[in-house]
Amino acid sequence: MLVDSPPEPRAETAPVPPTHRAIRAVGLLASVVVLVLVALASIAIGAKGLSSAQVWHGLFHDSGTYADVVVDDRLSRTVLGLLVGAALGLSGAVLQALTRNPLADPGLLGINAGASAAVVTAITFLGVTSLSGYVWFAFLGAATVGALVWFLGGSRGATPVRLALAGTAISAALYGYLQAVMITDDAALGTMRFWTVGSLGSATDATITQVVPFLVAGTVLALALARPLNALAMGDDTARALGANLHRTRALSMAAATVLCGAATAACGPIVFVGLMVPHTVRSFTGPDLRWILPYATVLSPVLLLGADVIGRVVARPAELQVGIVTAVIGGPVFILLVRRRRTAQL
Repeated sequence: MLVDSPPEPRAETAPVPPTHRAIRAVGLLASVVVLVLVALASIAIGAKGLSSAQVWHGLFHDSGTYADVVVDDRLSRTVLGLLVGAALGLSGAVLQALTRNPLADPGLLGINAGASAAVVTAITFLGVTSLSGYVWFAFLGAATVGALVWFLGGSRGATPVRLALAGTAISAALYGYLQAVMITDDAALGTMRFWTVGSLGSATDATITQVVPFLVAGTVLALALARPLNALAMGDDTARALGANLHRTRALSMAAATVLCGAATAACGPIVFVGLMVPHTVRSFTGPDLRWILPYATVLSPVLLLGADVIGRVVARPAELQVGIVTAVIGGPVFILLVRRRRTAQL
């Protein structure tokens, strides 16, 4: 008489030896230390030279002097850079897992294009010119495109390939619209000139207050999706066998990526390579487990963004290079090296 063997315990990833977990934990702690150092450098270093005493005074004794105002501006810029960097890294990691494409980024699904097109429309046809005004249009555009991609990708029957194809098609259409409007409207071109390349230069407390609820909500949702996305990475059949709800996981992943990338783009403009390069790099030493990839991407993406912003302030003194330009200049060659390595990180 045959007796059914007891079901094996469910597991989303292969068991990790305790030594490896300890190494990853130490690495994550070291990454946090690096982030703190880069954040301090972002406050202390800028296009305008300040002494350490002036920086210290501006942090704790704001008396309205020129140095205190500069330090206050740098502090807002650093806080926004921390939030936006974490959002871009998380959204990139989620989208790479969702599409099973290690080279995916927030631009793949048209979210950046949706935010940009909405801002151009607001400036050209509605007369909106302030950041506090068009930040909401940017977020609305990103959310609308995210929902449209989900619908065109098959909704409950969405697959990674369908989502990627729908996002690529929508991006092409929106960027064509964006270029047409900017070329034919000098006012829109002048206003959008810096926003479209990505910048932290216009960071204010009001901007941070507007976007932080969305960034916090998106971060919590993305981190909570680590286990379901691990199961999804094994294939639909295996994920179902492990008890994962494919449709819910994909819908929530799209929502998290849209909220994170939409809010980040609304605040700073479309910043390239951060959401693509950092999760891909992290995967090369953490492995495919999203329970480690997502925290690492959350910590190391702001390191790249703030580091690029500091470089942009220094290399063109007394002027500045926009952070989106610096990330593109740094990210392009570095990412080519990563892709051409003999052992490219796979999903």
